[in-house]
Amino acid sequence: MNNIKSILIIVVIAIVALASSAFTVSQTQYVLVKRLGGIVAVKKTPGLYFKVPFVDDLKYFDNRIITLDSDQPAKLITSENKYMMVDSFIKWRIINPAKYYVSIKEGGEAAAEDRLTKVVNAGLRAEFGKRTVHDVIAGERVAVMDNLRRRADLDARQMGIQVVDVRLKRVDYSEDISKSVYDRMISERKRIANQLRSEGSASSEKIRADADKQREVIIAEAYRDAQKTKGEGDALAAAIYNQSYSKNPEFYAFYRSTEAYKNSFRNKSDIMVLDPSSDFFKYMRSPVKK
Repeated sequence: MNNIKSILIIVVIAIVALASSAFTVSQTQYVLVKRLGGIVAVKKTPGLYFKVPFVDDLKYFDNRIITLDSDQPAKLITSENKYMMVDSFIKWRIINPAKYYVSIKEGGEAAAEDRLTKVVNAGLRAEFGKRTVHDVIAGERVAVMDNLRRRADLDARQMGIQVVDVRLKRVDYSEDISKSVYDRMISERKRIANQLRSEGSASSEKIRADADKQREVIIAEAYRDAQKTKGEGDALAAAIYNQSYSKNPEFYAFYRSTEAYKNSFRNKSDIMVLDPSSDFFKYMRSPVKK
């Protein structure tokens, strides 16, 4: 019985030792093996591994790309002494677990992100300080991000970190000058609007003057044509009258007199003072030709 108990104890100890010595590395992890405070191995390939039980210590690190998004925008100044509010984010990952562990000690991921933030902010100040507002917003924005990534990656390699990308999410004026910028934009838009109104009024006056000129020309031409037509009509009427008068002068004289009588005695209140022997009444005195 004592032998059986001893064997069982040995088997249990062996199982516990085996279980304590075995560990696995997944595809998304790096495993750092420490022994008595020193780093003895770094496991990057997924699989099953063994360590000295109760002596070796394991540190697990994520090998995937991590996004560091700033909570507060950075206030930066351009070469024109204009303050800008800049939001950015960083894509980074661990490439050297041993150097990473030594660099950050026990601070973990928060310590690494704090150092990365300082490095990127320093790069942002340097890049913005030598460029204008137009350059950082549109003109050289891609160049700014490329320079930031290279500079941040160079510093981050000393921590065992690779900076995959640095991006600017938003670049805007700071709140203390936004109002003055907006006021200036409003003034500029009003100036343009007033200029357009003035140009529109000038064009309107020009069009109206041209229309009035054309109207006067059309009226004058119409009056000219009307007078010409009237003159031709009067000439034709006079010719007809002359022709008729030449055929029967006495009838023409009689007709003219009857028209004069009709126009003269239109109303009862009309009064005429004439000599009864006047030629005006000759057809009243003798309506039939002698």
